[in-house]
Amino acid sequence: MTTQSIDQQKAEAFAGQLLGILNAGLVNLMISVGHRTGLFDKMATMPPSTTEQIASAAGLNERYVREGLGSLVIARVVEYDPGAKTYRLPPEHAAFLTRAAGPNNMATMTQFTALFGQVEDQVVHAFRNGGGVPYSSFGTFQTLMAEESAQIVDATLIPVTLPLTGIVDRLQSGIDVLDVGCGKGHAINVMAREYPNSRFTGYDFSDEGVSAGNAEAKEWGLKNTKFASKDVATIDDAAAYDLVTAFDSIHDQAQPTKVLANIARALRPGGVFLMVDIAGSSNLEENAEHPLGALLYAVSTMHCMTVSLALNGEGLGTMWGEQLALKKLADAGFTSVEIKRVEGDILNAYYVARKD
Repeated sequence: MTTQSIDQQKAEAFAGQLLGILNAGLVNLMISVGHRTGLFDKMATMPPSTTEQIASAAGLNERYVREGLGSLVIARVVEYDPGAKTYRLPPEHAAFLTRAAGPNNMATMTQFTALFGQVEDQVVHAFRNGGGVPYSSFGTFQTLMAEESAQIVDATLIPVTLPLTGIVDRLQSGIDVLDVGCGKGHAINVMAREYPNSRFTGYDFSDEGVSAGNAEAKEWGLKNTKFASKDVATIDDAAAYDLVTAFDSIHDQAQPTKVLANIARALRPGGVFLMVDIAGSSNLEENAEHPLGALLYAVSTMHCMTVSLALNGEGLGTMWGEQLALKKLADAGFTSVEIKRVEGDILNAYYVARKD
């Protein structure tokens, strides 16, 4: 056994890095609590206030508010005036922590830390024995995803995302649209409301998601939507749709290769497939400077990859990358693929795919 010499400066720097990770990991939970309880939303509307005033305004317990704010002050999320004993959420911070921030609200993402912690034992078992963790183990995952995606859908789907396809005029005239892996169907309903002459279908394997989509469509009085509980690997529609969309759902599939081939077959001549999926490289070293790289590989390990492997799937993973995505799209029969970007969206790439 060879004894390696230690670079003391490097060791101390790494220890400092680990301390930062330990602090950030637990502060992440406090931000999640602040989001879920509405604490940040209320503080954003208040002048510098005491914990008694904040708790009263937010309808929360003062002792918990005081202790939680202690963490957030030390983490420099919330400002504190020791003389007046008041707390303030500056507007520059509220712009990324409140529901009013829309798609910029990063607090929604912090909720996944606690959720993934609930399946850690099962992931450890999979590390040792292979296999995966079934989707049914993830409890509120779909609800959290729906909350996060709704912020983006409401802000960008109609004015920014759909125009990338080049067929908005056809949507206005009336075409058939399919959303693959529609979740709770919010994107379908937003499109259906905007384009009443078109017809919209949503497929998802979750009965809960399908029920939520139907309920929202009924609430909005929509007559041009339908939802079905379906494993999208079994789609057998042929030349049935002019536009197919998949919003961050392909990398989650157990059989993405089959799903993409099914989508290609389901498109009519001149149809478009809009695949919104994670922006990144298929090569680890090329993701070294990705601002969300570490998070995305962790999310893949704790959810996307393991859910696929639980179904004996390909285990594609969140960070499958653009190179592999282009290859799979080509193998599925798409002869023209453009990768487009949306300003301010560091998470996704927008693939606009067509076939001859």
